[in-house]
Amino acid sequence: MKELWGLTRPYWQSEERWKAYGLLFVIVALNLGEVYLNVLFNFWNKDFYDSIQAVDEKAFFAALLRFTYLAFTFIAVAVYRVYLNQMLRIKWRAWMTNRYLSDWLGKQNYYRMQLMGSPTDNPDQRISEDIEQFIQLTLGLALGLLSSVVTLFSFLTILWRLSGALDFTLGGMAIHIPGYMFWAALIYAIAGTWLTVRVGRPLVHLNYNQQRFEADFRFSLVRLRENTESIAFYKGEAQEQENFVTRFQAVIGNFWAIMKRQKTLSWLTSGYSQLAIIFPYVVAAPSYFARKTQLGDLTQTASAFGQVQGSLSYIVDSYTSIATWRAVIDRLSGFTGSIRHAEATQAPTAGFERHASDRKQIEAKNLTIRLPDNRLLLNRLNLAIRPGDTLLITGRSGSGKSTLLRTLAGLWPFVEGELTLPAHASMLFVPQKPYLPLGTLRQSLYYPNAPQAEDSQLDEILSLCRLEHLKPRMDDSDLWSHILSLGEQQRIAFARILLVQPEFVFLDETTSALDESLEAHLYETLASRLPRAAIVSVGHRSTLRKWHKNELNLGGEA
Repeated sequence: MKELWGLTRPYWQSEERWKAYGLLFVIVALNLGEVYLNVLFNFWNKDFYDSIQAVDEKAFFAALLRFTYLAFTFIAVAVYRVYLNQMLRIKWRAWMTNRYLSDWLGKQNYYRMQLMGSPTDNPDQRISEDIEQFIQLTLGLALGLLSSVVTLFSFLTILWRLSGALDFTLGGMAIHIPGYMFWAALIYAIAGTWLTVRVGRPLVHLNYNQQRFEADFRFSLVRLRENTESIAFYKGEAQEQENFVTRFQAVIGNFWAIMKRQKTLSWLTSGYSQLAIIFPYVVAAPSYFARKTQLGDLTQTASAFGQVQGSLSYIVDSYTSIATWRAVIDRLSGFTGSIRHAEATQAPTAGFERHASDRKQIEAKNLTIRLPDNRLLLNRLNLAIRPGDTLLITGRSGSGKSTLLRTLAGLWPFVEGELTLPAHASMLFVPQKPYLPLGTLRQSLYYPNAPQAEDSQLDEILSLCRLEHLKPRMDDSDLWSHILSLGEQQRIAFARILLVQPEFVFLDETTSALDESLEAHLYETLASRLPRAAIVSVGHRSTLRKWHKNELNLGGEA
């Protein structure tokens, strides 16, 4: 319940709460109206069958007319109950999805979560599917519970009045049970609920695992689509298929376990429901055959018994949904906890201070960087980068070159020492494989900003980056990360630098896919176009030394 409250509270205390409460009020009113109509149908049931037993034609057709307007009202209530329920679901889902997206993307939590020891699996599925399931099941189960409680109290007095008292002698003792049909319904429901919970409890864990296995299988398929060329070069189809089959076997194996458990549960619930149809007639039959009650009383009693027993059997009827709901709550709560843990790493760790300065300078003092397992990567580094500086960072693989850039970018949390960053200077970090978003090529060039420059400026920059052949395709939407070669993508990154014109540029192996002459041309272009910018490069090529005044070697051979 604590986890449930933590997931539901934010929306019902948000800026949309009054609209949500208004919708919920109408939906609850319609649910209560449906229960009231069921009570009216119960009394109609008695009158209708009494008219048949009495062979009263006038009463028979009067009952049919009454049924007509009751049925029409019931249909209208049912339609708008479903429609408004869906309206509340979509509003709640839109708000909750936007909030989770903001929390996941905010403060770069999506990146920090990957650094944790056990990152949340498939956050995309939790946002796209689990939120919808959570809202649907929460509303459905809550409104179902409300209807069951109201139905119970609505039909309780009817059943108590109709069933009368049961008198019998047991062991020489006279026993008098008032409202015996109610007690029969209560005992029947308690027994069914206890058996259902015992049989169905494992479904919670099985449903949790099923969602995870399905998402893992789907993610492996997406990974192949994103890396088609690499897999094709390696001829890795057989290995990929083996991987798919292994993941799919987990899906199938868990699904078989769910099927077997649900089969056992279905035997129980189906038998319980079928027995409930005949049970009230069996219990009430002695009174009818003794001619103490009419046919209408018998059918009304059976109907009231069914309503009371059905409301008391809420858990029996809803257990599969409850098991799925619990699994969804666990997944969303776990996702929320991972986000909060990632946010906690945003706070400066003990022994690390990050400052913002009005000076346009980056300065590191006694900077110590560790890996997540606490292994030392860089120890007590002192560094200053000013406008116009050009610095080449070299060292053997694994010496911490890229991690140093991550630290300067504020991404790496496992740091000690002191770091001062300029408060009002623009910085651009460019990875070895630039990210090209879905959309047009023009949007990719300006990412993460919206297109602003005139086409003439863009044409000039494309020419400088040797990308003239892409000019006619600026507004084509395509999967550019698959269409363009890595060399073209790296030139796109240089075009972004020229468009943004940052004051500090950090390049992490950004020319690894380019030939030396093109590398020289691009660095020369940066020097001429951004003379006041600080250029910091990570690389292994000796040709890069020509374009940097200073070199920082982090250990071993460059």
